[in-house]
Amino acid sequence: MELAGPTLTLRPLEPGDVPALMALGSDPEVTRWFSWGPYATVEQPRAYVTEQLARRARGEQLDLLMLHARDGAIGVTGLSDWAARDRRAVVGTWFGRRWWGTGLNLEAKALVAHLAFAGCGLERLGAYADVRHARSQRALEKVGFRREGVLRGFHRHGDEQKDVALFSLLRGDWPSSPLAAVPVTLRGEVPQAFRFGG
Repeated sequence: MELAGPTLTLRPLEPGDVPALMALGSDPEVTRWFSWGPYATVEQPRAYVTEQLARRARGEQLDLLMLHARDGAIGVTGLSDWAARDRRAVVGTWFGRRWWGTGLNLEAKALVAHLAFAGCGLERLGAYADVRHARSQRALEKVGFRREGVLRGFHRHGDEQKDVALFSLLRGDWPSSPLAAVPVTLRGEVPQAFRFGG
């Protein structure tokens, strides 16, 4: 399975992606808001990819490498926190620092929204952002996500329990959002474990 837009291509992670992930995820600024990182050894991204392969096989998480047409691997996006009964999942995205502020978040989210709504048959796409991470919150709102509130003490990062802002994009919101204007091609088949009708 592969999703292609004007500049980016998304595909499932593979073991051969470990060196690129090490290079991108070893930057402490990139992982500042995450519960992991920065990567200190290549064993860390290798373990992540191994776990992602297992989680994909179990239908729990679908992380995708973001490939730029000119620059190659630039980050990871994907769908997690699946609730099949409710037809919802959560999108998460991170870019290497070089690609911050380039406008590529719109295309990345457009590809994932197409996957979620057209490919997987979801009804709701959620997103979280640390309440202190203003840039991430603005980026979500800019592409059409609606802020719904704050989940107190929701996210564990090291020894700290953090509050997160909750965002969503519903299937009904998608056609009028900026994401729907981005051309997307889905090649191949969405894994059966992640398909709930269209």
